[in-house]
Amino acid sequence: MKLTLRVWRQSGPDDDGGLVDYPVEDASPDMSFLELLDVLNQHLIEDGAEPIAFDHDCREGICGSCGVVINGRAHGPERTTTCQLHLRAFRDGDVLDVEPWRAKGFPVIKDLVVDRSAFDRIIEAGGYVTAPTGSAPEAHATPVPKPDADLAFDNATCIGCGACVAACPNGSAMLFTSAKVAHLNSLPQGRPERAQRVLDMVETMDAADFGGCTNTGECVASCPKGIPLTSIANLNREFMKASRTRR
Repeated sequence: MKLTLRVWRQSGPDDDGGLVDYPVEDASPDMSFLELLDVLNQHLIEDGAEPIAFDHDCREGICGSCGVVINGRAHGPERTTTCQLHLRAFRDGDVLDVEPWRAKGFPVIKDLVVDRSAFDRIIEAGGYVTAPTGSAPEAHATPVPKPDADLAFDNATCIGCGACVAACPNGSAMLFTSAKVAHLNSLPQGRPERAQRVLDMVETMDAADFGGCTNTGECVASCPKGIPLTSIANLNREFMKASRTRR
């Protein structure tokens, strides 16, 4: 299988970057996209060239660190993480543009690697509970209605990959932030900080230079874990309630 990768190369945060063409003639349809980058890097190293920098860790669709934009789509043509995308999703002879996440809140560090520490700061602002929980309680010690448990679980599946930001035309982090808020605010253990959590996380999100949400829905379409658009509506309601309480 022959592919041509047009990869974004950028030496550092303050350097100019651009797309560079790299032909790969020994690709297998069964390779993951990250394995394709591994093969390309091996060829570059053998030729004495600088390998392409890209983020990866678990390669199991769990950690979310592997994200790149492929032909204008976050994570590529399938609704999955880049590490779980296989080359059978493409055709022999395809030309693939490979770029980093594009958002002001995710500055490029090098090549395909971006600084996603803004997500960490959003979580630090409110992604925790202070109620002493002690050891694991009995299963039925704290009753949680099933709709609340389902809502919390659905939002807890967010892996913080940043595809929602990369896909959004405004570079908004609303889907990520709303998932973290809904996860904790839906459960009894998270309710003591419910109002302050929303205010602090939204304030931190805004300070990180992410764009505003205009409900285009591109975030949901690209999310590999299926976080629903209703989470953003829930965040807006929570923020309005918390703002009134603060006044």
